[in-house]
Amino acid sequence: MDALLNELKQHIEPEKAAFFPQFFKAFPGGYGEGDQFWGIRVPPLRKLAKKYRQLPLNKVEILITSPIHEQRLLALFILRLQFEKGDTDTQHAIIDFYLTHLAGVNNWDLVDGSAPYLLGTWLLDKDTQLLWTMANSEQLWSQRIAVMSSFAFIKQGRYQLTLDLAAHLLQHPHDLMHKAIGWMLREIGKRDLATELAFLDQHYTNMPRTMLRYAIEKFDEPLRQAYLKGTR
Repeated sequence: MDALLNELKQHIEPEKAAFFPQFFKAFPGGYGEGDQFWGIRVPPLRKLAKKYRQLPLNKVEILITSPIHEQRLLALFILRLQFEKGDTDTQHAIIDFYLTHLAGVNNWDLVDGSAPYLLGTWLLDKDTQLLWTMANSEQLWSQRIAVMSSFAFIKQGRYQLTLDLAAHLLQHPHDLMHKAIGWMLREIGKRDLATELAFLDQHYTNMPRTMLRYAIEKFDEPLRQAYLKGTR
C-alpha cells in the first residue's frame, strides 16, 4: 500500500491541487465542500489502477475512505477493472462493497466514473428498485448515482428506466441533476432520436433550462432553437 501511495504522490501537480477545489466546488457552501485534493490528473490514475488492479478490497477500502479525492477515484477505477473481469461472486462482492462505501462517492466525477460501470451493469438483469430508492433519497449523490446507473441500460437500447427517472426528477432543484438527466436524454437521442423527441415534446416546457440545453446540445440548429424558443 505504501508503494502505491508513493507512486501516486509522484503525479502531484501543485497547480492542479490549487485548481481542483474550485473546479469541484470544494469551498464552503459548495457541493464538494470539505473535499481535499493532491492535484493528480485522470490518466495517471487509470494507469495506476491497471497496475494495482489485483489490490484486495481491504486495501481498496483505505483508498475509498480517504479524504483525498484522487485516492477515492483510484479506488473506483480499481473496482471497475475487478468487476469487469470478475465472476458473479466477485462482482456481487464488489457491488456490496460499493454500496457500503457510497460516502466516498461524493462528487460528480466519482459518480459518473463508477455508477454506470458497476451498479448499472450489475442491475441489467435484476430488479431496479434500488435505483428508485436512491432517486427518492433526497441525497444528491445517491440521486445522481441512480440516473447515471441507467446509462448502462441506455447502452443496451433500454430507455424506459432513464425516461421514468427523468420524469420523476424533472423538477429537481440542483443543477448537477439537471446536467445528468439532460446528458442521459442526449445519449438516448444518439441511439433513438424519436424516443428523445417524444419525451422532450411532452416535458420541455417544464424542464429546467440547463437540462434542456444538455438534452438538445447535438441537435441541428433549427430544431435546437425551436426547443429553446418554445416553438416546437
